[in-house]
Amino acid sequence: MTEMTTDGPCGSHFGPAVYSYSREQAIEDGVLVDLSQSAEWKEAGFKFPGAMTRAAWEQTIEAGGKWEEQEGETVLVLPRGQDMNGRLWDVMTMLKHGIHSAPGSTDRVHFQVKVSGKLVRLWSLIGPGDTAEPVITIMLEGED
Repeated sequence: MTEMTTDGPCGSHFGPAVYSYSREQAIEDGVLVDLSQSAEWKEAGFKFPGAMTRAAWEQTIEAGGKWEEQEGETVLVLPRGQDMNGRLWDVMTMLKHGIHSAPGSTDRVHFQVKVSGKLVRLWSLIGPGDTAEPVITIMLEGED
């Protein structure tokens, strides 16, 4: 009979992780965009840290815009009087609506937001962060 041990994080069958990529590293690398520090995230009343994948950010917040130097700082210029804060608020509002309309208890919420006439399908996952604290991640449909 073979003795089974659980000395590695995945048990003895797999051994210890060879490499892991933390959420903090993903934010530092720009793979994830940290939303937690934005006034919109705080005003929307989210209690857990939140981030958005770079692809979701580009298709919702940056869509149709361009980064320009203005008065010594780089700002996102969006079409037709839109601004980054308004788009962030739209995404967060639709996420909150999705959370409140989700049936039962779930860790995943699917929602959508219209950006410059285009419907962008998103989903969010609440799961453990780098130190097992709850965190929210917003992604495009099809991303994981």
